[in-house]
Amino acid sequence: MDQNTFSILLEKYLRGSISQDEVTSLLDSLEDDAMRLQWEQAIAGMLAAQAQKNMLPAQTQEKNILSAQTLEENIQTAHTQEKIPHKIILYAVAATLLALLATSILYLTHNNQQAPIQIATTQPHTIAPGGNKAILTLADGSQITLDSANNGAIAHQGNVQVIKLNNGQLAYKADAAGTNELHYNRLVTPRGGQFMIILPDGSKVWLNAATSLRYPTAFSGNSREVQLSGEAYFEIAPNAHMPFIVNVNNMEVKVLGTQFNIMGYPDENSTQTTLLEGAVRVQHNTAGVRLQPGQQASVQGENMTVKKDIDVDEVVAWKNGYFHFNHESLPGVMRQISRWYDVEVIYEANIPEREFGGKIERNSSLNDVLKILELSNVHYKIKERKIIITS
Repeated sequence: MDQNTFSILLEKYLRGSISQDEVTSLLDSLEDDAMRLQWEQAIAGMLAAQAQKNMLPAQTQEKNILSAQTLEENIQTAHTQEKIPHKIILYAVAATLLALLATSILYLTHNNQQAPIQIATTQPHTIAPGGNKAILTLADGSQITLDSANNGAIAHQGNVQVIKLNNGQLAYKADAAGTNELHYNRLVTPRGGQFMIILPDGSKVWLNAATSLRYPTAFSGNSREVQLSGEAYFEIAPNAHMPFIVNVNNMEVKVLGTQFNIMGYPDENSTQTTLLEGAVRVQHNTAGVRLQPGQQASVQGENMTVKKDIDVDEVVAWKNGYFHFNHESLPGVMRQISRWYDVEVIYEANIPEREFGGKIERNSSLNDVLKILELSNVHYKIKERKIIITS
């Protein structure tokens, strides 16, 4: 493929007028080292031209610079991978680059006229990403919808005030005097929701979509114990005399003060505890293991295994506002998409054997995220809040 053909096809993709055969030609061009360099130079040139002409807002320029850096990291990673089929690696890099171009509003010059052109989408309706949404269930069973509640004190639980902070977070503050009656609250994020809570001891917990956390409004005794279903990231306030315990499925995670992520969705194959800082002990039935930073304990059925050198950035990408796929299967990708966009996924045909890689911002529309499927010949249609995989 010569430079002129390459440029024409790339612009057709940006305008949403490219055919599937032409997309395949773009992807196949990655087989050639010189063409792969043109991919990198093309995107760098486009972003530089946009910035120079001030044709994009500063925030969008910064996002594109970060995305370009991510692309470069993915390309470098792909060059060092040896166990993955070469074709899959190249297609993953191409998908990352095209997704980057497709998720921005690019201002292109056409027929000597500078006009803003929004990338066309293949679906008539846009499904927005999730956001800060949660329901708090108090000890008496009453419920508060937090995303619509006013800031300030929203409830009392014994001598404890329940407060919605200005930044939308939930916190607990004990009054100077009152009873020590024990109350339990439950914080639930729906599909398409996430929320952050500061527990009574000062520990911080970020809840991913479709997650439930049950906890006391005040910690007492010899331990601090909560129950989790779904996925959450924890930053535990140190207290050597009261270890913090998370019960999730049939697993217990015991800590003193540390940072870790637990993923225990019912529709996933395993329950995973990943340690970022400090140390935790994971107990499953009679088996127990003490994790070091960068390690992950995975419980599947009755078996528990430990993995080392985990990419913790990938594990907590959801907390930092990204999807991060690393050789992820189609069902794995779609489970994450389903929870965040609150959609149902239906497979009308056999599940295609594909692997996906790259980072996508979680504030992208569903249509933009699904473009990565089109690039790997995965066909779908959207009907109301259902994604139907057709082949």
